[in-house]
Amino acid sequence: MPGSNWHVYPYDPEGHRNELYYGMEQIGWTGTSKPKKAYDRGFRERPSLPQVPEYMEVDRLREAGIDLSSGHRDPEKEAATYDVDGILLPRPFKIVRHGPVGLFCKDLASMEHFYTQVMGFHKTCEIDYQGHRCVFLRCNTEHHSLALYPIALRAVLAMSERTTVMRFGVQVGSYRQLQNALKYLKERGCTYIDVPPELTPGIEYSAHVLDPSGHAVQIYFSMEQVGWDGVARTRGLQESYPSRQWQDWPKTIESKSDTYMGEIFLGPWG
Repeated sequence: MPGSNWHVYPYDPEGHRNELYYGMEQIGWTGTSKPKKAYDRGFRERPSLPQVPEYMEVDRLREAGIDLSSGHRDPEKEAATYDVDGILLPRPFKIVRHGPVGLFCKDLASMEHFYTQVMGFHKTCEIDYQGHRCVFLRCNTEHHSLALYPIALRAVLAMSERTTVMRFGVQVGSYRQLQNALKYLKERGCTYIDVPPELTPGIEYSAHVLDPSGHAVQIYFSMEQVGWDGVARTRGLQESYPSRQWQDWPKTIESKSDTYMGEIFLGPWG
């Protein structure tokens, strides 16, 4: 598998394949990945240690006469016509990271044990939604990287029975980009589904759009960050959620203490 330098694929109790990896290939300013001939050191068994650093691998390829610029490059097919914070892009937004992932679980307790006690995630919080217990786990300062929902909730939400993925998150660069992205996708005929905001704590402004296979993609711009005390923010009894109709959202919103905190996209947009 190109991209990850060292990796292994353990399954969770319900058959979802996790990837544990160390190091990820970075695509530089040329937009070109490593050439296929660079992936000649795959291991099917546990490798001996220590291994050579990557720069020595590159030197070896160069000495072998391999063209290091011959990797794949995926040129943009759409014209760059949108002004995104001063940069021309083919869409009025930039996806800067992916996650969190939400899973429907047949045995939520078993899945929670695996991801906390075996994989090492920390539980941020749990909620009760119409009698259904839902758990939210994190692996860094973000509110959650993984959300576990009972599979009975899938029918309640009228979501696709063909997948156990409840949602797949993608983060865009700003609140303005989020608004523009939702309008852009609507104009191109994408289908939105209504997911109650109570089921996505830590993300205040977001919407869910279906991909061609029926997976719900959650688009958002900011996630709550959990501080040194490991305690998530609590919502006041009088505090309302944003409108579930994104067309009714305000043009601008006030920032919070952790807005644009956590993992920062360094740019450039394009």
